[in-house]
Amino acid sequence: MTDKPAVIRKRADFLAANRGLRVARPGFVLLAHPNQGQGQRYGITVTKKIGNAVVRNRMKRRFRELLWELLPQQGLADHDHILIGREGGIERDFGKLREELMLALRRAREGKGDPRRRRRR
Repeated sequence: MTDKPAVIRKRADFLAANRGLRVARPGFVLLAHPNQGQGQRYGITVTKKIGNAVVRNRMKRRFRELLWELLPQQGLADHDHILIGREGGIERDFGKLREELMLALRRAREGKGDPRRRRRR
């Protein structure tokens, strides 16, 4: 079994990942950003808009398991991977989330990100 990827804990690293590739799926948004040779790292963020602490923590646990399973084989080398939870991911089937993450990682490897979101003013 391979080692688990490192966890991103610094806010600056999360903000830097926002400048990287973005792949949106119904249950989450995947951000991938090169990290200058620090290996594969991951971060998870779920906002209060999604639900209370119980719901957010359950979503983070599910994302963590998916990342531990899929990142070592399918993640981008020397990249930060951030999963941002969406409302559609709360009750989504775990198998469906796995498929969506595999597709999102494949799109990220191919460099096929979604267009950047425009900021509302």
